[in-house]
Amino acid sequence: MNRNEKMRYVYAMLTGFGTIALSVLFFFIIYQFPTLKQWAGTLAQILAPFIYGGVIAYLLKPLCNAYEDFLRKHLIAKHKSLANGLAVAASLFTGLLLTALLLLLILPQLLDSILALAQTLPGEIKTFVIWVSQYLENSPEMLDTLGQGYQTISMELENWIQTSLLPSITSLMGSVGLVAMRTVNMLFDLVIGIIVAIYLLSSRKKFAQQGKMILYSTMKPRWADKVYEEILYADKMFGGFIVGKLIDSLIIGIICYFCLTPFHVNNALLISVIIGVTNVIPFFGPFIGAVPATLLILIEEPMQAFWFVLFILVLQQFDGNILGPKILGDNTGLSSIWVLFSILLFGGLWGFVGMIIAVPLFAVIYDILRRLVARGLRRHHCDELLSHYKPRPATASRTVVEAELPAEVKKGEKEPPKTK
Repeated sequence: MNRNEKMRYVYAMLTGFGTIALSVLFFFIIYQFPTLKQWAGTLAQILAPFIYGGVIAYLLKPLCNAYEDFLRKHLIAKHKSLANGLAVAASLFTGLLLTALLLLLILPQLLDSILALAQTLPGEIKTFVIWVSQYLENSPEMLDTLGQGYQTISMELENWIQTSLLPSITSLMGSVGLVAMRTVNMLFDLVIGIIVAIYLLSSRKKFAQQGKMILYSTMKPRWADKVYEEILYADKMFGGFIVGKLIDSLIIGIICYFCLTPFHVNNALLISVIIGVTNVIPFFGPFIGAVPATLLILIEEPMQAFWFVLFILVLQQFDGNILGPKILGDNTGLSSIWVLFSILLFGGLWGFVGMIIAVPLFAVIYDILRRLVARGLRRHHCDELLSHYKPRPATASRTVVEAELPAEVKKGEKEPPKTK
């Protein structure tokens, strides 16, 4: 038996062993998924300050880079070394200032709207029922059904208050301390997260260079180039999509508020906040936000609810066709079915956060699978099948990460050899 045959058998054995090992690992993950999910939740709770800090640093990174570029251009030579520290401080101050302004402008009125709504809601429901009854006078059967339904709901609600709500008030008051403790812990994690974000922003260039060194030290240049390019694409996809979606949702909320105010819509600020927050969720966001907002208006002014639904449809068309593309730029390249699939999948796994990151995350996964399929087709000499699909545009470039590197690193480093 010659050497080539021996190596062929070795490769076959390794392939079989790897397949069996991956199969066992896959079934183990499925079987132990609840336990693994619980462990992941515990780990996420322990590392919450670093998670908060990483998210804050990632959101502030573009602003920090812009501040540093501005300072390096306008500071004198002997003070250019201070550009990074000043940029970190300026970006953090800007983020805190914008957050504080939003909270000061929105939170007091939002709380007032919620308290007023809680006080007036029972009376508004009765008024709404009377309004419906007046419109249904010509239909006695439907009116009787509505009256019976209202009486049934009232009786069930009263029974629930007496048997469930009142007895649980004592336990609820006892849990106030637990809720307060959790709130204090969350604020503490957030403060530590801000400190972590400062460290991450200050050392972002160093971390980028270290990650690049680890990548090229553990992989062959050809594979390291591919992984490096995919990291750039993921960075562009997540950064551009999430930041752009936040800005887009903020603008939509402001437009909604200024359009509802002239028509004296009650709880206009609360409705606009609901529309803006839920607009962050792709695809389902407009529907999720429109339902509770419409119900709030329907209870008080039924005719206004009809015009509000039409307004939301127009607003979402404006967002989807004009404002969104202007802010987000190039789309993710995913079809509607994959957007729907990704939101359902990651939303079911991680809730609201999963819905927000679903589209960019699945876009990265889809791009990796597309590359693997294209490589397999070329290896099997089936390149003609690729002609049916347009390749992804070169949206990611090395300048995305090289902008994070010091000037001396970019000038002095030697690029890894390119493979043909």
